[in-house]
Parts: sequence; structure tokens; C-alpha cells
Amino acid sequence: MILTAARISRGIVQQPAAKQLVRTMGTIADGVEFDTIAREWRCKWSADGDKASLVAAQKLLSSTLPTIKSIDGVKGVQRIVCGGCLDFKVITSLDAAKWGDFESGGHGPEEDFLAKLKAIDGITEVETQTYTIMPM
Repeated sequence: MILTAARISRGIVQQPAAKQLVRTMGTIADGVEFDTIAREWRCKWSADGDKASLVAAQKLLSSTLPTIKSIDGVKGVQRIVCGGCLDFKVITSLDAAKWGDFESGGHGPEEDFLAKLKAIDGITEVETQTYTIMPM
């Protein structure tokens, strides 16, 4: 088997004899390795109307969560809410080896989720970001 840079960067090397996957870490720089890539969806919510936009964003997440969790390679989903800066964030962590499929598939339900999030009165600054994430 020929090992390409793309296969190595995705963190998978297949051993032909055993037909097993051996996990290797992707490397950003010397000592900065990862095996998990995360996609973050974030926005600002308004405290108006007894925080109605936050309540609506949470309901949207709750209804979308089963779809997100069913995606091949998903390691976990986290929600972050900051009452001081009015942040609402959803972080989906994936096995780095599965990232390419997730990305080429449009990041799962992202387009639909973000469109519905933008339609909520009081939600602003809807953004996305991709990064690596690792426990230390």
C-alpha cells in the first residue's frame, strides 16, 4: 500500500496483512498532534423576551441532536452558553479519519441548522469554525 500525505494527514495507516486500522496522530507542528477535528456553530442570542432566542436555539439543537450524533465518526457534541457575552455554541467533535467525509458532505445538518438559527428573532452573528481539539 502506498502511503500518501493525505492518508497520513487523516491519521490512518492500513496494515495490509492484518487488515486493521492503526491510528496515528495528525501533526500541525512539532509536538502539536491531534486525532480529533471539531466543527463549531456559534451565534449571539438576546436577553430580550425572557431570553426567548436562547430558548428557541436550544429547542433547535435538541431537535437536531439525534441527526448530529448519528453521523459516522462523531465522538461527541457539546453545547456552550455564556450568559455574560450571550454566546450559544455547538461543538461537534469527529475522529480526524472521518473528517473528510463529514466535510465533503456539507458538515452534516449544518446548512439547515444555521438557516433555522438565523431565522430566530434575536439571534445574530451566526458563524462557523473548524479546529482540532485534544484533551491535555
